[in-house]
Amino acid sequence: MFSAPETGKNIEFVFVDDGSKDATLEILKNLTQKDGRVHYVSFSRNFGKEAAILAGLQTARGEYVATLDADGQDPPRLIPQMLESVVSGEADCAGTRRITRRGEPPVRSFFARRFYALMARIADIEIVDGARDFRLMNRKYLEAVLAVVEHNRFSKGIFPWVGFRTKWFEYENIERTSGKTKWSLWKLFLYSLDGIIAFSSKPLAIASVIGILLFMVSIAFILFIIIRKAVWGDPVDGWASTVCIILFCSGIQVFTTGILGQYMAKTYTEVKQRPHYIIKDAR
Repeated sequence: MFSAPETGKNIEFVFVDDGSKDATLEILKNLTQKDGRVHYVSFSRNFGKEAAILAGLQTARGEYVATLDADGQDPPRLIPQMLESVVSGEADCAGTRRITRRGEPPVRSFFARRFYALMARIADIEIVDGARDFRLMNRKYLEAVLAVVEHNRFSKGIFPWVGFRTKWFEYENIERTSGKTKWSLWKLFLYSLDGIIAFSSKPLAIASVIGILLFMVSIAFILFIIIRKAVWGDPVDGWASTVCIILFCSGIQVFTTGILGQYMAKTYTEVKQRPHYIIKDAR
């Protein structure tokens, strides 16, 4: 987290330690002793990326605040241009997006693009393909983001939801400087579900449409069986077809119930009002 109280004249750095089990916290403590501009927030356990972003935004005191990952995939060289665009009043937020995904596994890249394409069709907001959490914003924009108090946070959706003017800066994909990502394909899938549920109610509408269509199909089949029996007198036989129909309808019911369950689960999490994170140490 980079924070500039007065257009870059005074700078503070806020590091968020998301419950790491290595020497990260000790390194941060040493940095704070050597440089008074460095601050850190250390969680009691791993609360996830969204909680870390929120903690950084809530801790930053600057008039202009930038968020970026510590894995080296967000190029700091763009910060001066981003800061200039926001300070000049050209935009309230400077966002970044990757225009290539070189270095990523093809399967992961494919599903990522399908996710953005899906969100473009069903979401009530515009989520730019390749958008990163690497952003620089003014205090007005920051306060709007912090006003979104929901527990199930999806920053890529929250940032465009609050509105304001955003200027985009593009760059090619940069591979991690060290280590391996902990974002497996399954975790990315669950994260994408959070985004869909948080910013679109269309899955519920789709479930309703599927139910109506199946009801109409069942009525058509009932009429067909009645007419067939009345005209030809054929008995209704074939256990295999019956089982297939039952399994098909049951599968659809479970699927649509699962959609409803996801929304209810998110509502349950919001109602509990647990804190987004718990701080173990900070400076």
